[in-house]
Amino acid sequence: MLRIIRSLATRASPRLQDVVIIGGGPAGLTLLSALKTSPKLRHLRCTLVEGFSLEPVRNFQVDPPEQYTNRIVSLTPKSIEFMQKIGNWDYIHEDRIRDYNGIIAYDSQDATSRIEFDIGVTGKDTLATMCEVINIQSSLLTKLQELSDESTEPGFEILDNTKVVEIVSPPEAAPDLSNHDLNQPDPTLGNNKLDWPIVKLSNGEMIQSRLLIGADGYNSPVRTFAQIESRGWQYNRFGVVACIKLQYEDFRSIGWQRFLTTGPLAILPLTEDNATIVWSSTPELSSLLLQVNESIFPHLVTAAMVLEEVDLNYIYQMLQRDPNDSNAVQEIEWRLSKFKPSELDENYPLPAVKLIPNTRAKFPLKMSHADSYTAPRVALVGDAAHTIHPLAGQGLNMGQSDVAALVQALEKGVDRGMDLGSTLVLEEYTANAWPANHVLLGVCDKLHKVFSTDFYPLVVARGLGMKGLNMFDEVKGFMMNMVSGR
Repeated sequence: MLRIIRSLATRASPRLQDVVIIGGGPAGLTLLSALKTSPKLRHLRCTLVEGFSLEPVRNFQVDPPEQYTNRIVSLTPKSIEFMQKIGNWDYIHEDRIRDYNGIIAYDSQDATSRIEFDIGVTGKDTLATMCEVINIQSSLLTKLQELSDESTEPGFEILDNTKVVEIVSPPEAAPDLSNHDLNQPDPTLGNNKLDWPIVKLSNGEMIQSRLLIGADGYNSPVRTFAQIESRGWQYNRFGVVACIKLQYEDFRSIGWQRFLTTGPLAILPLTEDNATIVWSSTPELSSLLLQVNESIFPHLVTAAMVLEEVDLNYIYQMLQRDPNDSNAVQEIEWRLSKFKPSELDENYPLPAVKLIPNTRAKFPLKMSHADSYTAPRVALVGDAAHTIHPLAGQGLNMGQSDVAALVQALEKGVDRGMDLGSTLVLEEYTANAWPANHVLLGVCDKLHKVFSTDFYPLVVARGLGMKGLNMFDEVKGFMMNMVSGR
């Protein structure tokens, strides 16, 4: 049985481990799974620490809820291939994922300014796959359980419901290594001080790690300990997520994105008549979207994908006075009746008809990037290393790419007989992962700024740019290959 430890252990001296991973989200669990399925790294003794309970994640595998949860991501084929390699994709609930093969993006200031991305022009079948985050986490935990069941000494443990109290550097005095529990002591230490960082946990335990991994999110304690600077800014925008029901199942298998001056609104397909939305908006509008009556909300989504912004602002004002004002629905339906049914069917997503209860939530939008992903005996992955605007749906995929690049660097270090925590091993990870992430972060940041304005000359320029770009399949194919991770 996989050890999910909740003990109140106390130790007078730190316990030694090869790798300690802080964070049990997709990046942390993927890294642990990748380490334990790598022929070159599976011998490492690993501990994963997660501050919250993983019991809901474990329960999802055997008893998933009937309705979708609201944390849903767009997985690139490259990310799926990596998960297939480490084996957790075998445990994904495939009845809860949906492939899509194209995106239609258009400008709220000019509906004719649109780009239609169809992955078919590249000779591929799938642009991306929609999947719940908890589905990914559950598949990873199940894979780890399988690895634990197959071995009498799995060499890893998961401590959930356990907070990191403090991360400190070791004292100057050299520790006694005579009774530590690692299979192979580091021969490079000699009589020198063991310089491994010490993680103090809320259960009273201390763990000293050859390599400390921060998969612990934007406010990363590991990054703070390593004194790695992270640079970026808040957008003064919030992302509102929700799951909705469409009028009927959309067999077009495409995602829709409309660039509003308050921020982009995306509708992405799920199975049957379900869909998920990500609506980037101002602080005032995001609060309204959470307050508005559940029966009105889907009409608001439909309106935001079709109506002029002056009409939308009028409807918002109505709902700010009274979030339950059903007259807003009549206003929306009257305005939509001015469109020909064929125009709505061909150029816009299907109408939203229902909000799935308890799926509305919001989160602040920001961009950040660490100056480096590594320091001596420390590496960062996922949101601990970078956060990105959700308009391209690349946040989780970047974390998966981080893990793949870090594992590759560690495997090379093992091949060369090197200390896994040394900068000589870790620097290759930063060199391989940081530049590509930096480019993607910059592209998404610039797109957000270009489309979040109603400055007329820029509106005209971007409209011409979208219309022109839509004529060149080769350029669109290149962009789709980048988005799909190929």
